[in-house]
Amino acid sequence: MNNNSSSFTTSPLVIFAAIIIILAGMMYASSIVAPFLLALFIAIILSQPVQWLVRKRVPLWLSIVLVLLGGIAVFVGMGEIIGSSLSSFRQDAPKYAASLNAMAASFFQWLQEQGFDLNQDQLGEMFDPGKVISMTAGILGQLGSLMGNTFLVFFIILFILLEDQSFAYKAKVLTRGPRESLAYLDQIGKSIRHYLSIKTLISIITGILIWVALMIIGVEYAIVWALIAFLLNYIPTIGSILAGIPAVLFALVQVGYGGALWTLGVYIALNTVIGNVVEPKMMGKGLGLSSLVVFLALVFWGFLLGTVGMFLSVPLTMALKIVLEQNEKTRWIAVLLGTQQEAKILMKEEEA
Repeated sequence: MNNNSSSFTTSPLVIFAAIIIILAGMMYASSIVAPFLLALFIAIILSQPVQWLVRKRVPLWLSIVLVLLGGIAVFVGMGEIIGSSLSSFRQDAPKYAASLNAMAASFFQWLQEQGFDLNQDQLGEMFDPGKVISMTAGILGQLGSLMGNTFLVFFIILFILLEDQSFAYKAKVLTRGPRESLAYLDQIGKSIRHYLSIKTLISIITGILIWVALMIIGVEYAIVWALIAFLLNYIPTIGSILAGIPAVLFALVQVGYGGALWTLGVYIALNTVIGNVVEPKMMGKGLGLSSLVVFLALVFWGFLLGTVGMFLSVPLTMALKIVLEQNEKTRWIAVLLGTQQEAKILMKEEEA
């Protein structure tokens, strides 16, 4: 009887069904899970300056207060600078969208005059550049609703930082092998902290450079496009591409073809240099994830948790990979998630 129940509980079908149920529950409760995960990862970043202040003999409660006040000051300062531009852009977006649609219609008409057999109505439905501007304004408008959870996220961060010192002791009590358990938990924290810290710094640099370049070109709402570049840079693979599309279209309407080409060149140059040179050097050993897994993780976590899932797809997958590496039965999944270099190292270790 015990053997049958043991084989039943370890059946791959049962495990697969359990995973599906868990994922469905996460999707159903995404309004709660997403803010919690966002707060958790922000707390992981903020725990580093808190621990530094504690090592400098600053009381824990005062360290947390100082770090949180610094974060709030940065958040409020950015809101004051960007808020008025966002409001003006959302008001002017329909006008620029209509101008862009008119330019597209004249372009299609010119193609027809050159002898191309095109159905302008069908092309207008398939390719509507004005919708890009409208969608961008809508996404920026949704930032307000995303910030509606600010107080919930703030209090979760506060209590996580207050409990940070006790997590290690609780883990020792609840685990049989405290050293091994704490080792991989610490590895998860370090990996996520390293990734998010570097990604934040790179996103800030990207946003500043975009803002300066568009100001020189003469594109209006440069601070808005810089904000979009900063935020979407957290989304791997496609984030920087998505950030450039509305900016180039807006430059086309406002400053013409020359300004649009200059804007396109700026985005291509910055994304090439920062994405292929600066970021890999700053990341050091890398994410430990294959490029295909990074893209699939973006789709998966975005589908599961929405916008927050897209922003946190890489750290969530990194944490999952580290957890899977701890068990012999699931280590093969971690190998599939990892890079070719890691697979070669494991193969050499097995041969040795």
